[in-house]
Amino acid sequence: MKNIGILTAGGDCPGLNAAIRSVVLSAKSMNAEVVGFLDGFSGVKNNRTTNLATSDVEWIIDRGGSILGCSGSNPFNSLEDSNKCMQTIKKHNIYGLIVIGGNSSMGTAYLGQQKGLKIIGIPKTIDNDVYGTDVTIGFDTAVQIATEAIDRLKTTAQSHDRVMVIETMGRDVGWLSVAAGIAGGADLIITPEKLMDPRNVVQAVIKIHENSGRNYIIIVVGEGAKFLNDSKQTEISRPDGATRLGGIGTRVAELIADQTGFETRVSVIGHLQRGGPPSPRDRLLASRFGVYATKRLISGESGFMVADNGGNLINQPLETVANKVKKVDPQLLKIARSLETLDVY
Repeated sequence: MKNIGILTAGGDCPGLNAAIRSVVLSAKSMNAEVVGFLDGFSGVKNNRTTNLATSDVEWIIDRGGSILGCSGSNPFNSLEDSNKCMQTIKKHNIYGLIVIGGNSSMGTAYLGQQKGLKIIGIPKTIDNDVYGTDVTIGFDTAVQIATEAIDRLKTTAQSHDRVMVIETMGRDVGWLSVAAGIAGGADLIITPEKLMDPRNVVQAVIKIHENSGRNYIIIVVGEGAKFLNDSKQTEISRPDGATRLGGIGTRVAELIADQTGFETRVSVIGHLQRGGPPSPRDRLLASRFGVYATKRLISGESGFMVADNGGNLINQPLETVANKVKKVDPQLLKIARSLETLDVY
């Protein structure tokens, strides 16, 4: 009987538990046991584990977050920590490891592979920016949540003749802002892909008021967007000294209010996009990824990330996808630009 390990690395997103469930259930059908490592790779380093039985996962397919916990720890940058990981793997007689994570977590997985671990990755992130796969676990749910937020904010903008600036997550790419902006019927979609000219933003807002026959405007901006005259991304400082992307929505709203006099509000959707039950599509994707990865690992394959390619599951070498970012599909950006009221770039 083989023991395989599983962990959820990086940040949480909807669908992680569905993936964990599919790994455990499919492993049991192949007479294998599953050891869960708590809080990502730090659980491997610190020997924090839990044995996962069918009864532990039968009920979690619709639950957000991760029953194993998440962290972005990378122990393979340290020889001492790497040795601790290898000792933990040996202690629990782990044949191979399934890593559910984003692009940086695939980088950590690749380092683990170089240390001799048998690893298969499963891509997840609401940002949908993992290189080598069409879609990641969590993206569909996040788009659904952001779109619903736009729909709801649009009605209050209509009622009060307001400009509504809606800031989405997505870090350095605009997958989430573009998809939700298109689905929500935004007038303007501002993404990290190109620097925005503040003068064009102001002029666009004025012209929309003049030409659209209505007095409300919906603007969606990705948290990683940057101004032409200030190419540094907007960050928010935390009490622990760390910084996080955020605040660009407020800057855009203040710019519009100051330059036009229009009543403007900003809404930062934030972690609502990462929490709560996954959509049916994310549950299905997570289940497909999990079963595929488990069967391949137990059969002796490793060293790759499971990827969706046009609806088919394929193997992408960890070396190929590690730490790489997938940019927004240019065709999707063209669609967004075609549907905008005016070009702000």
